[in-house]
Amino acid sequence: MLGTVGPVSADGAELSDVAAEAIFEEAQMLCQADNGQLWGASLCGPMMLVDRSSRRVTASHADAQGNLQARGKVFVGQLPPDAIIANTAVDWSGTRWTQLLWPLPQDEGRRRTLLAHEMFHRLQPALAIAAPAEGGNEHLDTLEGRYWLQLEWRALAAALSATDPSAQRNAMDDALAFRAERYRRFPAAARDEAALELNEGLAEYTGVLVGNPTHAARIEAALHDLRAHVGDRSFVRSFAYATGPAYGLLLDQVSPGWHRDLGLHARDLGTLLAEHASITPSTDESALRIAAARHGGPALRRLEVQRDQQRLALLERNRARFVTGPVLRLDLRSMRIQFDPSNMQPLPGSGTVYPTMQLSDVWGTLTVTDGALMQNDWKAVFVQAPASGELLQGTGWQLSLEPGWSLVPGARRGDYVLLAQP
Repeated sequence: MLGTVGPVSADGAELSDVAAEAIFEEAQMLCQADNGQLWGASLCGPMMLVDRSSRRVTASHADAQGNLQARGKVFVGQLPPDAIIANTAVDWSGTRWTQLLWPLPQDEGRRRTLLAHEMFHRLQPALAIAAPAEGGNEHLDTLEGRYWLQLEWRALAAALSATDPSAQRNAMDDALAFRAERYRRFPAAARDEAALELNEGLAEYTGVLVGNPTHAARIEAALHDLRAHVGDRSFVRSFAYATGPAYGLLLDQVSPGWHRDLGLHARDLGTLLAEHASITPSTDESALRIAAARHGGPALRRLEVQRDQQRLALLERNRARFVTGPVLRLDLRSMRIQFDPSNMQPLPGSGTVYPTMQLSDVWGTLTVTDGALMQNDWKAVFVQAPASGELLQGTGWQLSLEPGWSLVPGARRGDYVLLAQP
């Protein structure tokens, strides 16, 4: 269906069948227009819209296990309490879905970018793009990591906005030099960033490319992503939403079809651009200072110095809450998680603090409203130990346990751990 989506509600409005049908038609129009050209496979597939308060589902297809009921052109039902709801791809009731939270963005470009982004995630496992295991990207919460990343974003924006090849080339040179300097300062950064860039970065690139009909609209969408994430509380997970579309569109200009060769030889998108554009990033300190000045480096550094002072104080608070103080440790077996990627706080040497999250596992459901520490290997999560007398809730968290599980004292005084009853 061309044009606007029709009855898209404002926040809080009920999802109607008519509105859902319009969304499903819009998604179908996008994936049919792509026709499998981008990734060699169709983005079309089952889609569900979920009302975040009631957990009611309106779906485009029937599910394999019959938990949804047909109602006109859609299928309706209810997600169980332990099912994570988010904009993501999920396997539920025997079917793999593109899941989207209602309401969707009213802006047509933002909405269609989101639709195509999440349709990519549903298809993603079939593409066999070999990305390294995700790391913590803790360096992107430090002064130098944030500084060189934001300079890279500014140079990428200049490259996308350039009106002549020479100006674009110079801006790409700057972006790749800033990225190379970040990798020099943080040797693990190249691998850790590539993992997320080949996941969320490619998804957002797909969203921008498939969700916007013209070159100008795609450039504007990529520029929007570069601007939108500057204000994020942390860049450790959200950075790839900005770099993915920018590098992807520049690669499209330099070497159309570049993405078809990712496969088992996947590398970070900056390296691919450098190779396809025959750019060797500068490592000269004087040249880097001059390039940084072109993109507002001195003022940016002053802002980041101030932020870093606040960060160090927060690190000490989080260490006291989740490392040196008494904690509840929850070991993870088959975890499902919902969280905000823009507000995470790395705790070097220990993991990452998630200010809010909802997590479910075989033992039950954890709801966090004021901080939890996730190990970088995703094998355990920690919250502040519960107060005496009430073991299933504590400062900023609440726990719902499945039958057969209980909390028992841990090895340290005041600590607790989960135990399965025999």
